[in-house]
Amino acid sequence: MNISTVYSGVQKITFGKPESITPVSLRNIEADMANAKNLPEALDLPFDLNEIKFKTTARGCVVELPLVEGEDVHGLGLQLKSHCQTGKKKVLRVNSDPVADTGDSHAPVPFYLSTNGYGVFVDTARYTTFYCGSHQRRQDSQASFDSCQNENIGTSTEELYDSKKNTSSSMMIEIPSVQGIDLYIFAGPNMQVALQRYVMFSGGGCLPPMWGLGVLYRGYAKNNQDDSVKLAKHFREKHIPCDVFGLEPGWMDKSYSCNFAWNDTNFPDTDTFLNQMYDMGYELNLWEQLFVHPTASFYKDMQPYSGDFDVWEGLVPDLSMSEARDIYSKHQFDNFIQRGIHGVKVDECDNSDFIRFPWSFPETSEFPSGMDGEQMHSSFGRLGQEAIMQGFRKANKRTYSNCRSSHALASPYPMAVYSDLYDHDDFIRGTVNASLSGLLWTPEVRRCKSVDDLIRRIQSVVFSPMTLVNAWTIKNPPWLQFDETKNNQDILLDNATEVEAICKELFELRMSLLPYLYSAFAKYRFSGLPVFRALVVDYPEDLAVRDLDTQYMVGDSLMFAPLTAGNTQREVYFPQGKWVDFFSHQIYEGGQAYQLKADVNQLLLFVKHNTLLPFAKPVEHITKDICFDITVRVYGDTPQSCELFSDDGYSFDYENGQYDKLILNWDTINGGSSTVLSNDKSLSKYNITDWQKKY
Repeated sequence: MNISTVYSGVQKITFGKPESITPVSLRNIEADMANAKNLPEALDLPFDLNEIKFKTTARGCVVELPLVEGEDVHGLGLQLKSHCQTGKKKVLRVNSDPVADTGDSHAPVPFYLSTNGYGVFVDTARYTTFYCGSHQRRQDSQASFDSCQNENIGTSTEELYDSKKNTSSSMMIEIPSVQGIDLYIFAGPNMQVALQRYVMFSGGGCLPPMWGLGVLYRGYAKNNQDDSVKLAKHFREKHIPCDVFGLEPGWMDKSYSCNFAWNDTNFPDTDTFLNQMYDMGYELNLWEQLFVHPTASFYKDMQPYSGDFDVWEGLVPDLSMSEARDIYSKHQFDNFIQRGIHGVKVDECDNSDFIRFPWSFPETSEFPSGMDGEQMHSSFGRLGQEAIMQGFRKANKRTYSNCRSSHALASPYPMAVYSDLYDHDDFIRGTVNASLSGLLWTPEVRRCKSVDDLIRRIQSVVFSPMTLVNAWTIKNPPWLQFDETKNNQDILLDNATEVEAICKELFELRMSLLPYLYSAFAKYRFSGLPVFRALVVDYPEDLAVRDLDTQYMVGDSLMFAPLTAGNTQREVYFPQGKWVDFFSHQIYEGGQAYQLKADVNQLLLFVKHNTLLPFAKPVEHITKDICFDITVRVYGDTPQSCELFSDDGYSFDYENGQYDKLILNWDTINGGSSTVLSNDKSLSKYNITDWQKKY
């Protein structure tokens, strides 16, 4: 065992001989050590590093770390089926069809957080198994015998299979096919700071462009140029907020795999189309895959840098190689980014083998870099994000895009993960869990079973990292008709106007909170604290939140408790302190749960006591010269100051210090005041118009 300090609070432990291809070796964004230095001083770990055990086996290698009674484990990437991982076995394998709570995921990450205030990252792209205190070693002792004699016999399935009751005193991690491994240990002083250290080690959080936090609407896959313009005009005529318009596969000449060229039949005059969309204030997002069709202009160039298996007749580019990234990125830059395209949706970059006809490349694949199919499946989505970001970096344009797979060290990339699955409870859990590994997740609105289902899903997506409506199967917006067959026959709901008004109001709420959210993302960028995060991150000592996967924080001051279709009431737990209902201003005492009601057109949103909440007059879309009119809502008599971040909202110039900060303060005698901290006040996008004392 070799122990070294990466920087304060982060230690690297090397066992045996690690393989050369790992997430750390593949990354092109270095740790943000400058901003990491601003985090609280690290405290001692709750265990001695020398207590960590390591051994090699015929299967690979095994690492064992201590766990203590009362310690819980969270994380391991985008886990859609469970939140607290204590007592579970998870095999972290990239798969688009996670049908059970086994660890399969669009975005598994070999990183876990402990409620005892530390985090552990296993630097591997292998399908790693985490036994989270799930198995007990044989105990040949009288004490063990006496313990069994005194134990009550379980009389129910719940008692017999209580995972936490049977937890052991260790985290056992098996990494296949290797004879060594690097572990990175992130110290507290608490769970939140350990998470922040991991994000900063990854390169910091991402800061999306301001328009990216608005509404993204993906149109019907069969829409042509005229259909798309007509739909885009409809949103503007109805004054429905929408910043980004997404084009599904029909925009491309060849898809599944892709040739990355406009379909001349559907889009015969792309210059006119692009100008029409830009004139209406839209940013455009293009559906893509990473698989390269033989008719792609760069197919021959990419052949030497691709794997030995095709997918849908297309090359699988080895994007771990700079040559492959350069080829892909150059085509994106020359043909799309320079023409104003601001985002992409990278589909099918995960894996699928729980269906009749598996479509992706096998784990036995070989790539010119030396990677095999297992390593590539784990890395493919994140490497695709890197290739996409390369083009936007060159253009000095920020993007906010989608990618259906991700892995470790992905927090610097402004790419929200999504899924073709559709269980609403799982989607809410995804929002809670993604934060624990530095991932972004959107519970996109796609197919809906009822108006109730539609509205509840829109409520959830409004309070998520990306407000995405994916209407790729329907001609008309879902609030006009949720039923796919009737929608495509232009048979609209009898109460379509009423439903549209409800959805519009929800989108306007998102736009009103956009300055708050944008500033929270700036904090994520510079300090590593995720915006949408599990309550256990903020309250790890509160045992009531450790299994709570139906509520989450939105920034530092808001808590959201989503509802699903058919439910008009639910239990809401309030952590320590006081909380205020965003709409009724009723006060709830922390440390207890309440049964609360919310009709289908209502939602449960709460403000932390002593908060200054900037609330903007909603706009339909973001412009480069936007200036929000903001009412500061005052909750409590001694609210903490609030910081609003603004820059040009589009470029990476903020990294060179070109940004503005507006500090809001409240004095019980003199009222509210604001202070600008900037060398360039012209960057400010906020106009404080009023201060409202809520209680």
